Amino acid sequence: MFQIGYPSDRTWWSQQPTPIPQTLGRDLSAQTRQNHGILWVDFSIRDPLINLIGAAPSQSFTVVAAGDIAGACRASDGTACEHERTARLVESINPMWVLTMGDNQYDDGTISEFTNYYATTWGRFKSKTKPTPGNHEYYDPAGGAAGYKAYFGSTATPNGQTYYSWNQGEWHFIALDSEAPMSATSAQITWLKNDLAANTKRCIAAYWHHPLFNSGSKGYDPVSLPAWQALYAARADLILNGHDHLYERFTPQDPNAASTVNGPVAITAGVGGADNYSFEGEVQPNSVKRLTDLHGVLKLTLTDTTFTGQLVDDTGAVRDTLPTYTCH
Repeated sequence: MFQIGYPSDRTWWSQQPTPIPQTLGRDLSAQTRQNHGILWVDFSIRDPLINLIGAAPSQSFTVVAAGDIAGACRASDGTACEHERTARLVESINPMWVLTMGDNQYDDGTISEFTNYYATTWGRFKSKTKPTPGNHEYYDPAGGAAGYKAYFGSTATPNGQTYYSWNQGEWHFIALDSEAPMSATSAQITWLKNDLAANTKRCIAAYWHHPLFNSGSKGYDPVSLPAWQALYAARADLILNGHDHLYERFTPQDPNAASTVNGPVAITAGVGGADNYSFEGEVQPNSVKRLTDLHGVLKLTLTDTTFTGQLVDDTGAVRDTLPTYTCH
């Protein structure tokens, strides 16, 4: 396969491994294009610069994700302030994007706390952070996650709501707010269904604070079930959550916890810096990896058709490795 590029036009593909004569650079007829194996014939070319190159590779990019991040502490206070260590880890990975799965700032998510703590560590990646809020953002006495909204600005509320979507390559990312109503008839889930219906990307990832499936002390949380149902119906590939301060990975499943290759991979990664929790609940079906007593980030490598990843702790050690999954 060779690609023919036109500097001020779209890109065409040729089936022929042999170069197309330069004489074809002016006013190609449909018959001439057909004879030379060109797949797309809906164009007119006048004096183009023709470059024959290899087939375009699938684009790859890196995303870092974690929830439950910044305590009201600094290492200079003489305390074990883990969000400074995980921030250095993010810095060393240097991802294209940083996703947060809620509880970005403890204890109340006020603008003062964000400014004094989160901003000094994870704030170094603010320009490439796509956040979601957690319950601690809503503890702000100012109400309505005011500190979170003030700190992240329009990035956190691009459509005036605390839930939004964005694209990178062939990936469609959906950021939800599990502190806002998430019933099947809520404005957020109605928006989610419409957003999924309009999506044109092959791969879908969604992230928010409260996990549906969880073997930790927080247990199963049905608040997330309508979101799961909508995402499963749209053949989503990956769901990321926080809330429980531990790490748990599930194999693909449906909203009823039935194992199926048609379901998303779900990961809880509430290990961004807050004090760890332990696994006290019943182990949920399809849970294949459970870790606690660590802080770190989930490093995801995504292409136009696949994803894989690693849980990296704040010493740089890889603690879990995902298989390579192909998008639905």
